[in-house]
Amino acid sequence: MSVPRIRLALRDWDHLVPLVTGRVRPRGFELEIESRAITPDVLGEPGLDGGETSFSRYALGRGDGDDRLAGLPIFVMRGFRHRCVLVRRDSGLTTAKDLAGARIGLTGWPDSGNTWTRAILRSAGVDLGGIAWTVGPLTAGETGKDRVGPRPLPANVTVTDESLVDGLADGRYDAIFTPFMPEEMFTSSSRFRHLYDDHRGAELGYFGRTGFVPGIHLLALRREVVDEHPWLPAALEEAFEESKRHWLARRRHLADTTPWLLAELEAGTRIFGSDWMPYGAAANAAMTAAFCTELHEQGIAPHPIDPEELFA
Repeated sequence: MSVPRIRLALRDWDHLVPLVTGRVRPRGFELEIESRAITPDVLGEPGLDGGETSFSRYALGRGDGDDRLAGLPIFVMRGFRHRCVLVRRDSGLTTAKDLAGARIGLTGWPDSGNTWTRAILRSAGVDLGGIAWTVGPLTAGETGKDRVGPRPLPANVTVTDESLVDGLADGRYDAIFTPFMPEEMFTSSSRFRHLYDDHRGAELGYFGRTGFVPGIHLLALRREVVDEHPWLPAALEEAFEESKRHWLARRRHLADTTPWLLAELEAGTRIFGSDWMPYGAAANAAMTAAFCTELHEQGIAPHPIDPEELFA
């Protein structure tokens, strides 16, 4: 009996390295992982069995009755969002409440990360409808991404092809939302800073209130692949879990990849327990429900999405 070969495309997350290199091998099937610079379009590439997928786009599709993808509760990308709000270094803005009525640029309207970031403003009582939003590339020339999605944008959202970084620098925007930092944020002469001076403290407070780190991207398979191999989702979750734990064990042993990584690993365990990015539907139930609520409350999903249906 032949062993199925599963082809996935994901970005090069370091917790996947043991799977990519073969240090961790899945049971019952062969796995080929292609490294991509941007999130792949699983449905648009016939040769793929699955891959990294936007949480919001997957949830919106399932909410519309599109079941061509079967999402797995394996969140390969997750992270706090308070760090993702940038302002000019001389700005007087310091909290989410200060952004009421502001002009804000962001890198994609229905994006998972930006949905979580807007949720921070909502929880602070900021009216999202009172903000002048502009969707565009972080820097000039960025391509290869659907920034607006299939639905009409709200009246207070415009689209540009000009750099958000340049717009923040010259005063066209009061703040920008971005999951990835512009290069100058890693220099001593950056024109920008994080809105939250202590974004780590704000994110710890968020975790204390919610009990989770927001999920951004997950692993999804083509529906026909799951129909042919119904055991595959569980087998993949086992393989990805083993890869993640192998990676963590190696990082704890070889902790000199940054000057203070060891201290970060020790602190992370004290705060989050043994695993800050758990896999599985039950472990992510509260986070998934909160995200579905945000998609509807922010007007991105026209009707409520049942979180229990996402991983059924």
